Parts: sequence; C-alpha cells; structure tokens
Amino acid sequence: MAHLTVVPSDLAGFEKRAGIAAMCMAMALLPIGDAISKTLTGFTTPFEVTVWRTLVQAAFFVPVAVILRHHLSGSLLSAASLVSALLIVTVSLSLVTAFASMPIATAIAIFFVEPLLLTLLAGPFLGEVPGPRRYAAVGVGLIGALVVIRPNFVEFGPVVLLPVLAALAYALNMIVMRKATRDRSALTFQFGASLSAGAIVLVAHLLASALGFERTAVSGLPGWVLWIVLAAGALAMVAFLAITFAFSKAEASLLAPFQYLEIVGATLVGYLVFCEIPDGMTLLGTAIILGSGVYVFYRERQREVEAATCQPIER
Repeated sequence: MAHLTVVPSDLAGFEKRAGIAAMCMAMALLPIGDAISKTLTGFTTPFEVTVWRTLVQAAFFVPVAVILRHHLSGSLLSAASLVSALLIVTVSLSLVTAFASMPIATAIAIFFVEPLLLTLLAGPFLGEVPGPRRYAAVGVGLIGALVVIRPNFVEFGPVVLLPVLAALAYALNMIVMRKATRDRSALTFQFGASLSAGAIVLVAHLLASALGFERTAVSGLPGWVLWIVLAAGALAMVAFLAITFAFSKAEASLLAPFQYLEIVGATLVGYLVFCEIPDGMTLLGTAIILGSGVYVFYRERQREVEAATCQPIER
C-alpha cells in the first residue's frame, strides 16, 4: 500500500495559505458589521453600540467554545487576553464613533494605515522582518486605500484621528495575538479575550450609569434593532476568530496586505446600504489593493518553490 508522505515545507505552505484564506473571509465580514454599527448609532450612542456588540460577541463565543472544546488548549484568561480585550474595545469604540460622523469607507480608508504599522511593528516585536518586496507591496496597498477614499481633515475635523487610534490599537492587538497563540490555541485565546472584553465594557457601562450618564431605553427601540445587534455580535465573533486563526498560521507581515480587502467590502457596503456610488478613482484604488495582495501571495508561492528546489530565496 502506498503511503502519502507530507513534506514539512508543503505543510507549512498549506498552513500559510489557510491563514490567508481565513483573513480574506474576515475582511469580507467586517464591513457588514460596520454597516450595522453605523445604523445603530441612529438609535443610541457609539458607546452603547460598542457595549451591545461586545457583550453579544462574548455570549456567542460560549456555545462555540463548548462545541469546539477539543480545540481549547492553554490558559483561557491571562495578561495577554486582558491586553487584547482592552485593545479590542479601543478599536471598536473608536471606529463606531467615527462611523457616526463620517462615511464608513472614509473611516476605513484612514484606518488602513494599520497594515503599514503592523508590518513595521512585526520586526521588533515578533522578529518577522519582511523583505523589501513585501514592504513595497504594503506601501502600494496603502496608496490604493488612500486612492479609494481621500480623507478630508478639513471636512471632518479631529474625528479623523479616531480611525488612526483604532489602527494603532488593532496593529498592537495583532502582535499580541501572534505571540499568545504560540502556546495556546487560537480558539482559547480569542474566547478569553472576548470574555475579558465583555467584562470590561459591562463594568464601564455600570460605572457610566452610576455617574449619571444617559442610557438608551431598550424597551423603546424597534424590535428589529435586537436582531441586528445579534447579527453584529455574531459577525464580529466569526471575523475575529478567523483573524486569530490566520495569525496563528502565517506571518503578520505576510497577512498585512490582505487586510486591504476590507476597503473593498466597505466600498460595496457604502454603495448597497448607504447609496455611496464608487467613482473611477475608487475602482482604481480597489484594483491597486487587490493587485498588492495577489502579488504578496505570488511571492510566497515563489519562496516555497525556491525553498523546495534549494534555489536562492528572494524576499
């Protein structure tokens, strides 16, 4: 009987491609959740939208963790999960607040300084130093994101700094994820971070109520609001679990350009939900973003071939 032999380099290549696929799926889901959050800001404050989303996301993780309990390994609650939770809440609150004041695509375009920050931080924090070609691909993708929606600081004022804050927090969270999943499963880490984030926003909400800040009466909201809150939490849970899985399988600097696909989804959501019609520059920017991601994937495949054939590896 013939036996199938798995070559370590082939297995590593498969895991990297699985990580890329998971990242692409997450980037397709995130803009849908963003659209729901923007819709919810018409009924309540960005802070309460963040609280609702975070609590629902944590609640959805409980049955998922029970069903997939054989994938749980390592400590559930740790310093890393607490840091990640704080960063997750910062990202969510910053972006939701920005969505309440500007188009989703504009906020996401500003937010997309994040992959560049991530690539720069991956070297000193993770020891994953990308070659000049990956740096160039990230730079090209960033240019494409800026071409899609040109941020206008004069029009939106200081609120444009919120997506920048979110970008920095998100990049740092990716670093924390990558390091934490070296000694625990992706599911364990994300479940612990989600529970911690839920606890943080719940405490913050109780403190805000005790200090006399106005709260939205849930009983006075339309019935369909509850359903879209549940949908937003479920989408966030799936998306961030996919991101955690991706970063447990592939280098941060390799995944960074694929995060630009989120701007494609944001542009589509803007058109389908908020009647924002893409112009020629938007289409050009989208093509640049996609091109940079495809190029990075092509270079990774070339590196695998070169490693397998003992050829000099160009990064």
